[in-house]
Amino acid sequence: MESAIVHYVPAALDPKAGPPVTVDLVAAVHIGDAVYYEALNHRFEAYDALLYELVAPEGTVVERGRGTSNTNPLGALQNGMKSMLALDHQLEKIDYTKKNFVHADLSPDQFLQKMKDRHEGFLQMYMRLLGQTLGAQSEMAASGQSPDMAIFAALFAEDRPLRLKKVLAQQLADTEQLLTNFGGEEGSVLISERNKAAMKVLKEQIAAGKKRLAIFYGAGHLSDMDQRLRQEFGLKPVEITWLTAWDLQSKP
Repeated sequence: MESAIVHYVPAALDPKAGPPVTVDLVAAVHIGDAVYYEALNHRFEAYDALLYELVAPEGTVVERGRGTSNTNPLGALQNGMKSMLALDHQLEKIDYTKKNFVHADLSPDQFLQKMKDRHEGFLQMYMRLLGQTLGAQSEMAASGQSPDMAIFAALFAEDRPLRLKKVLAQQLADTEQLLTNFGGEEGSVLISERNKAAMKVLKEQIAAGKKRLAIFYGAGHLSDMDQRLRQEFGLKPVEITWLTAWDLQSKP
């Protein structure tokens, strides 16, 4: 399973303006192979500013190797998956202490206020995602696919981590597509409002003279970000690089 890095340059270059501003959209996979995160850490060193997602108070320091807590339901799910799949967690392997890392997300208070302003709630958000998930599962069932049975069979296989990774890779790709479509025309706090926060930080970094920038966010955010980079910043995508996040090849 691969994740994308999409490279953007100005749609119209001004030869008198000096080096152009470029932006890379880096799709984050929150649990992956250790070598995947090593490759990202190496690439991140080349940027003047690396904008990252994390709903956390301003000034939060992400200590390297901290992982995510089981007290958070999403964190507990991710920790369970990484153990079953023999993978690593993004917060354990990405070095957020680098000087070029810039927080570009909402704080918890801002997130809750945005939800209040939009008359959104966690239950409403859950039900919308559940509805989309059930619809996707119905389509798979109609085409003769049975992901539940595939997962059940993988759990009892001798090569359980590899078999589970192959089954869940497709599930994860489908989930990212659901998140891409989640906001609809009116957007959502989960995607649209957080993307607006990231774009605000991007403008600030460009105003500060940064030329080579990247935004490291979950893949479900990137379709909306693509439109914002085109419309608000006059950028266009020119190149896609693919990195292997999960190696699904059988080992000899």
